[in-house]
Amino acid sequence: MRPFAERLASGDVLVGDGAHGTMLFEEVLKPGECPESAILSHPEVVKGIAGRYTDAGAGYIETNTFGATSLKLAMSGLENETETINNQAVSLAREAAGDSAYVIASCGPTGKMLEPYGDTKPVTVYDSFRMQMEFLASAGVDCVFIETMIDLDEAKLAVTAAKDVMPNIPVAAMMTFDQTPRGFFTIMGVTVEAAVSGLTEVGADAIGSNCGTGIDQMIELAKEFHRHTVLPLIFQPNAGLPQTKDGKIYYDETPAMMAAKVPALIDAGVSIVGGCCGTTPEHIRAIQETVSSLSR
Repeated sequence: MRPFAERLASGDVLVGDGAHGTMLFEEVLKPGECPESAILSHPEVVKGIAGRYTDAGAGYIETNTFGATSLKLAMSGLENETETINNQAVSLAREAAGDSAYVIASCGPTGKMLEPYGDTKPVTVYDSFRMQMEFLASAGVDCVFIETMIDLDEAKLAVTAAKDVMPNIPVAAMMTFDQTPRGFFTIMGVTVEAAVSGLTEVGADAIGSNCGTGIDQMIELAKEFHRHTVLPLIFQPNAGLPQTKDGKIYYDETPAMMAAKVPALIDAGVSIVGGCCGTTPEHIRAIQETVSSLSR
């Protein structure tokens, strides 16, 4: 495969994997458990989920490291396993991806609120991100995805840490937005324009959004991003909004429903399409088939 930076610059549409966390909770984790703990307790399941996405045609596999900063792992008493979890997660993803897909490091929020709204200093958050990036870099990843960010300052710290540690590895940064009568905002009040400006300033190679909503809203959000940037756009929608039935959470956007909307997402300027909460290998297979049909 071409280096990920070349693939990114080409503008060719790349379809990635879908959710890992929701599948882990369906298969082995109990409510409230740390998803990254499955790397230690059920590595064969983590690898198996990644393998199913590879078989479905995903062009990249994300590592199960979304919450694998030391700050976030400390909330589950796993901070001393930070290096092991990150290294093993990359290894499992690489084994599952083989020569068929890129391995992308997933990095989410630390779970801490920065000063002055919270009690955590920016340097503490930066150091936690940097530690994770050092482990991911030594394990060998093709790209870093900063995901599900709502605080622009925290997102910028994560991008900066990744760039400081891995200056030659592309970094994509995604924030999570809600649609309101006044437009799109993160929970912390960040606008699309502010997100584009801030993430571009710290060197993100691709930007966009994941989680929070289904594909219809993501199409409108992508149009807004496209108005403010020429950077490659990455969008990873949920399979709709979470619903509850008989005490269980489910997502109501089927593979066919999501795949049917993908052409509109691409028309809005998106060149990297993946899935977030509720998406499965079946969703990715349907999306990949749709994208392949568009290039014929």
